[in-house]
Amino acid sequence: MFSGEWFSTLLQFLILVPGALSCYLPVKNRMRFSERKTFALCCSAAVLFSFAAASAVTVWGVSPNTVGIPILAVSFFLYLRTVRLDFPRALAIYVGVCAIETFPVQFGIIADMYFKSETEGMTLQGCAVLLGSSCLMLAAFIRPARKRFSKAAEEFDMPKIWYSTAVISAIFLVFNVLAAPASYNVVRGSRLRFLYPMFEVCALALLITVYVLFYSIVMSVAERVKLENRSRQLEMQASRFRELQEYMKQTERLRHDFKHSVHILAHLAEKGDLDGVRSHLDEYGQRLDEHACVSYCANSALNALFGYYHDIAESSGIKTDWRIELPEPLTVSELDMAALFGNIMENAIYACAALPEGQRYFSLTSEIRHGNSLYIVSTNSFDGKVLKSADGNYRSTKHGGQGTGLSSIAAAAEKYGGSSRFGSSGSEFYTDVVLKV
Repeated sequence: MFSGEWFSTLLQFLILVPGALSCYLPVKNRMRFSERKTFALCCSAAVLFSFAAASAVTVWGVSPNTVGIPILAVSFFLYLRTVRLDFPRALAIYVGVCAIETFPVQFGIIADMYFKSETEGMTLQGCAVLLGSSCLMLAAFIRPARKRFSKAAEEFDMPKIWYSTAVISAIFLVFNVLAAPASYNVVRGSRLRFLYPMFEVCALALLITVYVLFYSIVMSVAERVKLENRSRQLEMQASRFRELQEYMKQTERLRHDFKHSVHILAHLAEKGDLDGVRSHLDEYGQRLDEHACVSYCANSALNALFGYYHDIAESSGIKTDWRIELPEPLTVSELDMAALFGNIMENAIYACAALPEGQRYFSLTSEIRHGNSLYIVSTNSFDGKVLKSADGNYRSTKHGGQGTGLSSIAAAAEKYGGSSRFGSSGSEFYTDVVLKV
C-alpha cells in the first residue's frame, strides 16, 4: 500500500495543510476556539483527509479530482463550525484560498513536465514543488492576511460584495483546474512550453491584484460607513441636546408663569375670595402634575433628559421603575452621558411600543460601585423578535443594518474604560453597561 505512488499522491494532497491554515489567517479574531486548538484541529483534519485521499487514489483507482471535491465540501462545513462568520464572508475567504492553492498545483505540474512524459500521476519531484510552493505562499501571505485582510473580514459587512468576491475566485479556480494539460508532450513540443508557465504567473499576479483592489475598496467603504455612523451619533447627540433645551424651556416657562399666579393669588386673598384661591391653586396644581419635573439626579441637563423620556414612557402606557444614581459632581462628559442614557431610553421605549399597552415595562437602574464604577442596568419588554449577525451582534429592527444606538452605547462605555453587554431572554431585552467615573 505504501508505495512510491502512494507517497507522491500523499504529498500532492498534503497541500490541504497550508490551505487549511491560510483559511484562518484573515479570521484571527473570529475563531470559536483558541489559535492553538484551531491549529491542531485543522492540521489533524487536513492530514487525515490527505491519507484517506492518497489511499483512495492509489488503492481504488479513484481520480484525484473525484476525491478532492467531497473533501473540499466537508472541509468548508468544518470551517463554518470553527469560525464566527456569516456565510458570505466564510465562503469568500474559503473559495479565495482554494483559488490561490490551485497555483501551486499548476507549478507542480509545470515542474513535473520536466521529469516525465505521462500525465497520469505526479512524480515525487513535482509533488515536492507543489507542496513547497504552497508553503512558500502561506509564509508570504501570513503578515498581510493577519494585519490587513483580517481587518476587512472583521469590519466589512456587505454580503453582496463578499459573494461577488467568491464568484471571481471561483472563476480563477475553475479555469486553473481546466487549464491542466491533457498531455505533457503537447505542451513540451510547442510554444506552450514557455507560455503556460508565464500565463500561470500572470494569472496569479492578476488574482493577487484583484484581492489587493478588493481590500482597498472594502477599507474605503468601511471608513465611509464609520464616518456615517459617527455623523449619526453626532446627530443623535445634537437631538438629545435639542430635547434638553426644549424640556428646560418648558420648565422655565412654568417658573416664569408662577409670578403671575402669585399676583393673582395675592389679589384674590385681598378680596377674601377663598373659593377663587382654591380654584386657581387646583388649576395650577393640575398643570404642575402635567409638567412635573421629578428630580432624578443633581445634573440639571441630565435630569431634564430623564424627565423628557419619562413623560414619553408614561404617555405611551409604559410602566417605569427608574432608580438613578450619578456621581456628584459629574466626572464624565455631560454630552456623552446624555447620548448614553438617551440611546438606552429611546431603544427601550421603541421596543416597548411593539407590545400591547398592558405588557409594556421599562426598568432602569444606575448606581456607583467600588467608588469609581458606574453600573447601568436596563430591562424592558419587547416582542421577542431579534436580528443578529453571524458574530452575535444585534442588528437594528428598524432598518436591518447595524444598530447605531447600541454601537453608540458600546462606544461610550469603551471611551471610559468600561464595557457593555446586550442580551434577550424571552420577551425581555437587557442592557448592562459599566464605565469608570
